Amino acid sequence: MIDLHTHSLFSDGALVPSEHVRRVEQLGYTAVAITDHADASNIHLLIPNLLKVAKALNSVNTTKLIVGVELTHVPPQHISQLAAESRSLGAQLIVVHGESPVEPVAPGTNQAALEAGVDILAHPGFITLEEASLAAEKNILLELSGRRGHSLTNGHVVQMARRAGAPLAVNADAHAPGDFLTAAMAEKVGLGAGLSKEEYQQVRQNMKILAEKVHSF
Repeated sequence: MIDLHTHSLFSDGALVPSEHVRRVEQLGYTAVAITDHADASNIHLLIPNLLKVAKALNSVNTTKLIVGVELTHVPPQHISQLAAESRSLGAQLIVVHGESPVEPVAPGTNQAALEAGVDILAHPGFITLEEASLAAEKNILLELSGRRGHSLTNGHVVQMARRAGAPLAVNADAHAPGDFLTAAMAEKVGLGAGLSKEEYQQVRQNMKILAEKVHSF
C-alpha cells in the first residue's frame, strides 16, 4: 500500500511526521508521501524540515517517508516557478491542489500544473479532455480522492482519464488518523469511481512506479 498525498501538522494535518508514518506502518504501507499545503510563504520551511525528519525516520522504519509538497491555491501564473523552487529545495514529489468542485480554486490551475510537469494533479474536479490528454502526454497522475467533497468528481476524472489514456492514482488526502485508507478502502474508492479491477491494479502500479522513481527502496 502506497499513498502519495497526505498532510501533517506542518500544514493542516493532525499528526507530527513520526506518528503519521507509524500509523500507516501499522496499516502495512510500503511508503507514504507527506505533501503539506504550500505556497511561496512556506516552502523554504516545510521542505528542509521534512527532509531532516525523513532521513531520521527512513533509517529505522519499514514504511518509507517521501518528502513532497502540495502547492495549494497558488495563482496559476506562479505554479511553474514554485514547482521548480520546490524541487531545488529537495522535494521529491510535487502535487498541485487541483480544481476541486468544493473549493474556489482559480480557473486555469489544472492546466498550469500540467504544463509545469508536476507529479500529481490532486482532485482535478471537472477536468477537461484536453487537460487529461496533456496529463497522458506528460505522464502526470490524475488523482481519485478518498477525501469527502473532493471525491465528488472521481467518476468524471475516470471518464476523462480513460478517454485520454491518462494515468491515475488513488490517494487519501489524509489530514487525521481516521483518514488513512486501508488497502480494501482504497480499492473501494477506485471501483466506486468506475474502475474495473484490472484498471485499479494498474492504478496501484502507477503509484508504485512513481514512488520508486522519487525514492530508493
